[in-house]
Amino acid sequence: MTEENILMPKLGESVTEGTISRWLVSVGDTVKKYDPIAEVTTDKVNSEVPTSYAGQITALIADEGDTLEVGAVICTIEVEGSEQADGDAPKPVVAEKQQVPNNTQSANQSMKKRYSPAVLRLAQENDIDLEHVEGTGKGGRITRKDMQKLIAEGAQSPQVKAAVPEPTGPQAQSAAPSEPAFAMPSSQGDVEVPITGVRRAIATNMLKSVQEAPHAWTMVEVDVTDLVSFRNKIKGDFKAKEGFNLTFLPFFIKATVEALREFPRMNSMWAGDKIIEKKDINISIAVATDEALYVPVIKHADELSIKGIGRSVNHLAQKVRSNQLSTDDMQGGTFTVNNTGSFGSVLSQPIINHPQAAILSVESIVKRPVIMEGGMIAARDIVNLCLSLDHRILDGLIAGRFLARVKEKLEHMSAKTTSIY
Repeated sequence: MTEENILMPKLGESVTEGTISRWLVSVGDTVKKYDPIAEVTTDKVNSEVPTSYAGQITALIADEGDTLEVGAVICTIEVEGSEQADGDAPKPVVAEKQQVPNNTQSANQSMKKRYSPAVLRLAQENDIDLEHVEGTGKGGRITRKDMQKLIAEGAQSPQVKAAVPEPTGPQAQSAAPSEPAFAMPSSQGDVEVPITGVRRAIATNMLKSVQEAPHAWTMVEVDVTDLVSFRNKIKGDFKAKEGFNLTFLPFFIKATVEALREFPRMNSMWAGDKIIEKKDINISIAVATDEALYVPVIKHADELSIKGIGRSVNHLAQKVRSNQLSTDDMQGGTFTVNNTGSFGSVLSQPIINHPQAAILSVESIVKRPVIMEGGMIAARDIVNLCLSLDHRILDGLIAGRFLARVKEKLEHMSAKTTSIY
């Protein structure tokens, strides 16, 4: 029997670290090869991590909530001596032994020094000297829960600045805040919520967008009475035939991608000394969970029917909510459509999904009195379309014409003019 390390995997080309959001195994559990052992959150996706070996879990090195760099050990597993992970070369036994201290006490001391970025951050923010903290993790390792307990109990006076080990290398980048830290006072009963990898990525990307892209905003009202009537008539049969609900979003995406073909500058990106008009039309859609917001991508959306777009929306939403979203699902977007109307919003000013040129928010469809031709007043189904644009790339003329074209297409969608297949 030999003990092998399971490492934090690289879950994307630009991913450098991951956060253990949930362990799916415990010490002593027996697992088969490729069984999922943990859920890992990165700044791109949530994903399950499979084991490369069959055997028994002997130690969970990282705690839930810990952020580790790619390649760091997350747990250990006892396996049969002949088994190896796929693609791994045999490990030199002598070299392996040379790396392991013979003295148990020195090994434990080394373990105690292996502070995770989450522990370092909490120590820095709360002036806690880690040399005087008793850890409850393996080998006396200090865990995030240890730190949170100390902070809740008022472990150290805030007037005294403790010496906190400075992280180095790749770990330093993950531990260091990307923006200035503020001393935010808290009162008894306040709840401190740790920043997850996805939430930190959202904060970084949104801040980058508003700092780099000069946002402009415009809006149009669209009469979708005929579209609402058409969709309501076919939604029951569609669900029975296709197995998923036909929402309004695929209709709005269809109108948008057709307009993007006519106005390619809307489907572009800022590249410093040039603007790149993208050949492919890949629509990013926002899918929210209780913890975070994900923006998966419908690839080549202009080549899909309304049914095809609807299936893609449903498939991506299911992948988000079941933690099955891959890095590839999140890449390649050229324009974003955000369905803010799904939670009752009637007006919004969205932040551009950098480095895209624009983002369109589809608001809630509401009944409004409208003055028709001849002065008659009628109740109509009206929706607001809100467009934020990067003023470096786009001017009001192009954006206005694009939005007017989307409006025109939606107002002419009906049972007579529109096929969902």
